[in-house]
Amino acid sequence: MRWDNLVENPRAAGDTALFATSAVTTRTFDTPEFRGITFHEIRARSILNRVPGASRMPFEWTVNPYRGCTHACVYCFARKTHSYLDLDTGLDFDSQIVVKINAPELLRRQLASRQWQGAHVAMGTNVDCYQRAEGRYRLMPGIIAALRDHANPFSILTKGTLILRDLELLRQAAEVTEVGISVSVGFTDRELWRTVEPGTPSPERRLDVVRTLTDNGIGCGVLMAPVIPFLGDHPDQLRATVRAIAASGATSVTPLVLHLRPGAREWFMAWVAQHHPHLVQRYERLYAEGAYAPKWYQRRITRHVHELATEFGIGPADRGMPRRIPLREEPDPAAAEPTQLTLL
Repeated sequence: MRWDNLVENPRAAGDTALFATSAVTTRTFDTPEFRGITFHEIRARSILNRVPGASRMPFEWTVNPYRGCTHACVYCFARKTHSYLDLDTGLDFDSQIVVKINAPELLRRQLASRQWQGAHVAMGTNVDCYQRAEGRYRLMPGIIAALRDHANPFSILTKGTLILRDLELLRQAAEVTEVGISVSVGFTDRELWRTVEPGTPSPERRLDVVRTLTDNGIGCGVLMAPVIPFLGDHPDQLRATVRAIAASGATSVTPLVLHLRPGAREWFMAWVAQHHPHLVQRYERLYAEGAYAPKWYQRRITRHVHELATEFGIGPADRGMPRRIPLREEPDPAAAEPTQLTLL
């Protein structure tokens, strides 16, 4: 595997051999949740990543403490990134996990740099920072603490329930900066979930996360992604999903139709050919022009979901944008009247 673009002390430019094995510690853990998974621990050179200028994302900087993801979502657009390490974008992406073990200390150092201007930092936009590996490596508490201590705005998108472990840190961060939390729930169909997102918590458990965050004063939106054509886009499925999202107390719901970038496209289409061979030609036609479904299809899904959201009492939100969290106010013993919570 090629580690040169990840480790702290890369070799001279033009040297194309693999990096010395001493730079990477490879581990396996013989426990049920990690069986069949290999972890490659590295010390990264940089942890703040600039989003390419051509990206559709509404943010400029990301932090990704992991590469590869045990969620094993068959449609994951980040699969292509594993090819940069000479790993395949299928099973290797699901089972060969790169762990940037120095992420918290490195981020703290980069945030303290005079060159850093305090821009919004998005997490969970490539692979999930609360995938199962986080339960063992515990990188996110240090990352959130660094952002809190520098009052740096950030957002997190996750399918993981482990985010609740860091609830208090998130509350502390929200007292000094903008914090946005979103949970990804594209559908509530359990059969579809088991086959396309086999390593994730169930949609119901993810919506429990939304409910818990909301109950603790942390507004949480839902990214309804992906809406999967022909398998998860029936009007009854969309209605059931939006109804469940509304019942969780989500502040918003934002639909996003499946997109199939290189790396993900091949893996997803192989899965379709195995599980739903009658849909292969329909997918080939729908995505004939590239990674994204036609505009008319995207608009139809978005309009339908927004109509359902209005019906169930929630509204759309700008995808990926931070949402302010109410401050906790200490009671004033001298106050004669109760005070109302304020927003940052």
